[in-house]
Amino acid sequence: MSTNSGSPAGLSDTVLTVDNLTVDFPTPDGAVHAVRGVSYRLNPGEVLGIVGESGSGKSVTSMAVMGLLPKTAKVSGSVRFRDRELLGLSDNEMKTLRGNKIAMIFQDPMTSLNPVYKVGHQLAEAVLAHHDIPKAKARARAIELLEMVDIPQPDRRVDQYPHEFSGGMRQRVVIAIAMANNPDVIIADEPTTALDVTVQAQVLDSLRAAQRETGAAMVLITHDLGVVAGQADRVLVMYAGKPVEIGGVDDIYYNPRMPYTLGLLGSLPRLDQREAGRLTPIQGSPPSLVNLPLGCPFTPRCPLAQDVCETREPDLEPVDADEAGPDGHRSACHFKDRVARHRPADLFDETSADAELPGDFGSDSTGEEQAEPHGPTDVRSVNTDFGTESDRDEQL
Repeated sequence: MSTNSGSPAGLSDTVLTVDNLTVDFPTPDGAVHAVRGVSYRLNPGEVLGIVGESGSGKSVTSMAVMGLLPKTAKVSGSVRFRDRELLGLSDNEMKTLRGNKIAMIFQDPMTSLNPVYKVGHQLAEAVLAHHDIPKAKARARAIELLEMVDIPQPDRRVDQYPHEFSGGMRQRVVIAIAMANNPDVIIADEPTTALDVTVQAQVLDSLRAAQRETGAAMVLITHDLGVVAGQADRVLVMYAGKPVEIGGVDDIYYNPRMPYTLGLLGSLPRLDQREAGRLTPIQGSPPSLVNLPLGCPFTPRCPLAQDVCETREPDLEPVDADEAGPDGHRSACHFKDRVARHRPADLFDETSADAELPGDFGSDSTGEEQAEPHGPTDVRSVNTDFGTESDRDEQL
């Protein structure tokens, strides 16, 4: 949301409010501007997807919310959990919130789980850290949590070590730890990274189960736009540490108003596309966060860039007058109206590999051209509901 549109704080149903969050890391070469003015709010049960290339500031934003950044980081802005400001709290004060009110699922379960402790011990520890209950009751809760995330034979698995679990099962254990205390907010940092599609589906089912069980709001950080399409209610697109577009899933996927968002969608395979063709790439690389350009940081890669883009960075503003509400569709582009209803291939140039394709590439075996897919940017047809597979192949 726009950093100059006023804070959305004060709304009674908001569990998490991030307003104009900025994070800098000092280095010998200058300050790294990792996060630049991120604002959003979360309501109970809502899922916000945060997408963008590596280095765009997605994970740093969430680390700042959790108070897990190093002491050298310079953090400003506001992070409020309900009516409590989190920035400036001591580590001991944050410990009462982490895992209890706000939980985080990290992307690498092998580094999230301690290899020398049994899985049940680590689950029970998450419960005992915030509740004064007998160890037997904590163990029973650990077994219950394993069952909730579809770990087979949870009463036996609870006494096994992390290395005795497959990668997908370890990730589900991490999800179980996050939901142990029924938190109000769950932050999932790329929970399906490096998993095959079947295991990914199982992990996503576990995430849905965690949300149903806890009623929590969720921040879902991912590179996978298909996952976002199937899971999120709203989407925040980040580039060079700054939000460049935010809106409902339908707004972002059917009517993107930022060239970068359109380029991300063009890089996504579509299962409804009947004609053969290559994905549309965004050529170039993100800018250095130490020496950011004066204007819009996407200018060197943008097909719509004009002189104004090199001198003035656009604000995150409503795309239409009726989108001016706090949850409306907003875009940071001087030419957002020109982006509307375009296909990625309309704006982004073909690569040298595309130019060398034969003239009949994209035709069927009879030489007849295939039908165009419906809708200019109708990419939500990506199949993200893989179904729930049996865990028999993961059992030892």
